[in-house]
Amino acid sequence: MYVIGIIPARMASSRFPGKPLAEIRGIPMIGHVYHRCKMSDLLSEVYIATCDEEIMKYADSIGAPSVMTSASHERATDRVAEAMQMIEKKLGTKIDVIVMIQGDEPMIYPEMIDSAVLPMQNDPGIQVVNLMSQLDSLEEHEDPNEVKVVIDQMDFALYFSREPIPSRKKGALRVPMLKQVCIIPFRRDFLLKFNNLTPTPLEVIESIDMLRVLEHGYKVKMVMSDQRTYSVDTKEDLEYVNTYMENDTLIRMYS
Repeated sequence: MYVIGIIPARMASSRFPGKPLAEIRGIPMIGHVYHRCKMSDLLSEVYIATCDEEIMKYADSIGAPSVMTSASHERATDRVAEAMQMIEKKLGTKIDVIVMIQGDEPMIYPEMIDSAVLPMQNDPGIQVVNLMSQLDSLEEHEDPNEVKVVIDQMDFALYFSREPIPSRKKGALRVPMLKQVCIIPFRRDFLLKFNNLTPTPLEVIESIDMLRVLEHGYKVKMVMSDQRTYSVDTKEDLEYVNTYMENDTLIRMYS
């Protein structure tokens, strides 16, 4: 399969404006994401898709291929789909799998990408995959910035929510606390189909793209990751991750 990574990024974030260029250990966040994705064995190339000149200039400064997309996109998947079609036109060939990697995942490990793509290599019927990992605390389980997921016995998503699911209110001593990790491989045609599907009520209520997949009757394969990563949604998250990455072993491997 011909597999590429696309990192959608924009400066206009309601919770944290300018987030992609916020520095962690002296390096803009999107730089961490790009360099770490480039270490994946399965990605033929990694692109940054943006509507902002500041991000384009930074991408050029580190030698990262970039695509200027429309500023009207509200969803990352729309930006990624536009970028994919522009890249295909430039390359003169179709891409098999696009891995959408959110630009606020500076602690991503390359093996996470490889494990997310693996189900598609093994099963041509799988159209979209999400990574998931354990939540470490009840506080994280309650945090609306963390997207929680519950799964069936075959590791397909049953539901995503910003609320703490499953419920702990019935007195269970232990419940599975899983979060979505925003490394999302799509098969090419399914990405285009997804963006043409009508937005759905639960997707809008929860503000979670993957609910559109479920509400239209498709499946999302979930893959467990043992890596401990933290996304950056707020300035407090940035401070935490900056400290957490003090002894990160991958930073010295950036090139």
